[in-house]
Amino acid sequence: MGPPLAAQQTQRVVQGKITDKSDAPIKGATVYLKDDHTLAVKSYIAGDDGSYRFGQLAQSADYEVWAELNGKKSAVKNISSFDARPVFNINLKIDK
Repeated sequence: MGPPLAAQQTQRVVQGKITDKSDAPIKGATVYLKDDHTLAVKSYIAGDDGSYRFGQLAQSADYEVWAELNGKKSAVKNISSFDARPVFNINLKIDK
């Protein structure tokens, strides 16, 4: 049997939109999510409205999230394991 419910870690979600400097959504940008502990990187291709979503993230890990398109990169945003929010809405900008 698995651990009791109280011992299971809370899962977190990181989601948001990728936009350009005029706030227009960027379709097809690649969003990267890096686990600072394991250095594993997940990627997600932004949808038609520029949206992305990563689910089932461990509460105990620190993450970095950023987006890239055609060699251009957004600022890197950090998510701390000490931040107890279950959902992070992080919008990223890429100057095309």
